[in-house]
Amino acid sequence: MTAIALNRATPRKLLRRLPDYLLLLALSFACVYPFLWTLGIAVGDGEQVFDFPPPLWPKDAGWRHFAAVWDAIPLERFFWNSLWISGLTTLGTLAVSALAAFPLAKLRFRGRQAVFYAIIATLLLPSEINFISNYVTISRLGLDDSRLGVVLPSIAGAFGIYLMKHAFEEIPDEIVDAARMDGASDWQVFRRICLPLSLPYLATLGIFTLVWSWNVYVWPSVVLKTPDLYPLSVGVLYLKGAFATSTRMVAAGAVLTILPVLAVFALCQRYFMRGMDGAVK
Repeated sequence: MTAIALNRATPRKLLRRLPDYLLLLALSFACVYPFLWTLGIAVGDGEQVFDFPPPLWPKDAGWRHFAAVWDAIPLERFFWNSLWISGLTTLGTLAVSALAAFPLAKLRFRGRQAVFYAIIATLLLPSEINFISNYVTISRLGLDDSRLGVVLPSIAGAFGIYLMKHAFEEIPDEIVDAARMDGASDWQVFRRICLPLSLPYLATLGIFTLVWSWNVYVWPSVVLKTPDLYPLSVGVLYLKGAFATSTRMVAAGAVLTILPVLAVFALCQRYFMRGMDGAVK
């Protein structure tokens, strides 16, 4: 009787959840469709680029535009520039966010909440509002037209500090107090207890930062003047100037720019979901 009841209950549960699944499927398709459309343009071969309704996969699909992009611009150099800038930005963001969040979460000092609220208030400001001050600072330091000049203003952000503060607050104070009673310093508590227990949050912040720094366009285009230093997000736009009428070339360059971060997300999505689950809780 119990097995029959369970078998009857399962279809009912599925029917109740069917609207949720359909909604999630529609949202997933809306998110994936722009990439599929760009990929379809990149592999197509013909003049009808903006047909409506656009086909998901053209009949005359081919890969010659990707080879043409590789020959038209120094794609490998742009890729290594993006890898250098994104990797250093990610590491710097993880270090600065964790170091700034630890005292806000686990130390007691006057004005702690005021400092935290001031940091969170910067989320209300558009990032472009800091361009003038950041550019003047970078120029005075002699770092304009350098990859380090792109990285340094980007490693301290309110989102990373907020996320890591929440991660450290989830660690029970009893563990920290026990470590201090055993003679552990604040640095040892941070390095040996808080960081290992916050790895899912660090992975989530790392993925967010990597994707953002890989795709960012405006700030690198302001700082960098030498084409040999351009990341992919800036360098691929050479295709628009060199091939003004070839939308398929530009689409192929955009697909090649997106593929690395998709691969990183596919490999690290388990840690990303664990970190996001903890952040929501």
